[in-house]
Amino acid sequence: MSPFAFSSEPVPASPYSFPPHAASIVQSAGPRAEELRIDSPPLSPMSAAELRQHLAEAAHTVVVKVGTRVLTHDNGTLNHERIERLAEEIHAISTAGRRVVLVSSGAVGAGVSLLGLQSRPTDLARLQAVAAIGQGHLIQAYDRTFAKHGRRAAQVLLTLEDVDDRIRYLNVRNTILSILEFGAIPIVNENDTVSVAELETTFGDNDRLAAMVTNLVRAPLLVILSDIEGLYDGDPSLKSSKLVATVEKIDEKVLAFVRDRKTGLSKGGMASKLEAARIVTTAGENAIIASGRQLDVLTQIMAGKTVGTLFMAQGKAITPFKRWLGFSAQVRGRIQLDAGARKAIVEQGRSLLAAGITSTQGEFQKGDVVALCDSEGNVIARGLTNYSSADVTRIKGLKSDRISQVLGHRPYEEVVHRDNLAIVRK
Repeated sequence: MSPFAFSSEPVPASPYSFPPHAASIVQSAGPRAEELRIDSPPLSPMSAAELRQHLAEAAHTVVVKVGTRVLTHDNGTLNHERIERLAEEIHAISTAGRRVVLVSSGAVGAGVSLLGLQSRPTDLARLQAVAAIGQGHLIQAYDRTFAKHGRRAAQVLLTLEDVDDRIRYLNVRNTILSILEFGAIPIVNENDTVSVAELETTFGDNDRLAAMVTNLVRAPLLVILSDIEGLYDGDPSLKSSKLVATVEKIDEKVLAFVRDRKTGLSKGGMASKLEAARIVTTAGENAIIASGRQLDVLTQIMAGKTVGTLFMAQGKAITPFKRWLGFSAQVRGRIQLDAGARKAIVEQGRSLLAAGITSTQGEFQKGDVVALCDSEGNVIARGLTNYSSADVTRIKGLKSDRISQVLGHRPYEEVVHRDNLAIVRK
């Protein structure tokens, strides 16, 4: 057994996860929300109302992500009325005995408001400066509303390094859980003043951050509040497009809804939201994408109403260590697999042996996190490698009993042990 193998407690099927066949009927709401559901053939009936009610009752912890367009006016300035309404809904959910973590954009919008700017700056340095000026104002806006109800807002600013390093990752988790124990509301944002990636794109990073936070605190539900009602099967601006009420699996059919038919490239912010939903559901939790412009959207969701698009959990909830390994830790290199190795890992829960490796990319050392890719280059798993990239290059394609002949020793039979491996895409 690999010395890097972590002892993981057995994880039973999550009580917050739906069985793969759970939904057989979808009753969509809204003038354009005609019935549409992406799923496999049902084995037992469960109505949309029963599905949503089950999730609402089971979600003891909820991560709510709210985007910039929901929190700001058309000119980019902060919408204080929307923030107050959102804070009131979160307070109500917390009062009902649930824990809520808020991942909030809006620092730049708050800075634009404070500085009296006519529009959002476009260059990086000015964006970071405006975010720094606006961040405190954003938290104060939330805190003022929470204070009316006897609660406080707690600012948690993260960078990618905070969730990459295992020790820092656990420290962040402990801090957020302690904030919740005090009855306060953690408000998480990427540290815009030092993070380049966050401010170079209009959408995306806070969606992924919200998914990581959901895995971090093992929340059964992630709610992403967008400026549209959910996932549509076509251009949301067209009357012919239908709202997808339930998605059992994010596959190529679902991803095609947000791709340009001519270029194949993802369009708009929905692509990053789908990726966030995929991360959460792969870890065994659930996600809902809904309109943040509906004033009572959180109240409706927690009442089990059919609001937005529900993305259902994929099987059992995975361990905290594998959540970090699969979705937060940053990879140092890539290992490409043949079809047999892919099947052994994804379908049979096996370790990665040298015989199934076809090539490597990048330089990595023993104990580093590496991405395991199929023959087309798609990342299917991440794991801790027992060998360096130089050694893997020498032993790729070989049976395990020949490793010692090539390297002069065979410290491990497996290149990546299954205990140190997390599936990220099936």
